[in-house]
Amino acid sequence: RYATNGVTAFIVREVARKMKLAEPQEFVVRNDCGCGSTIGPIISTNTGIRAVDIGCPSLSMHSIRETMGIADLTNGLNIFKGFFKYFREIDSNIK
Repeated sequence: RYATNGVTAFIVREVARKMKLAEPQEFVVRNDCGCGSTIGPIISTNTGIRAVDIGCPSLSMHSIRETMGIADLTNGLNIFKGFFKYFREIDSNIK
């Protein structure tokens, strides 16, 4: 239901580390629990491009406990900047 796998999660963590950002929070759903999905797996399957589900929560997106502050927006922007800056370097070192 989600596109993130071990390799793409590693890339995001490495980008955050290189950008000196807080370690990204990871979300995992139990296999026996239904949940929403993203278009990531469809795009990844149809194109062969690796994908990762990443984003910032928004107020009441899925629950009252999901809120976003200014630091979330700044970190989200910086992780995307870091992806464009460091992806090639990180990707070339994955064996």
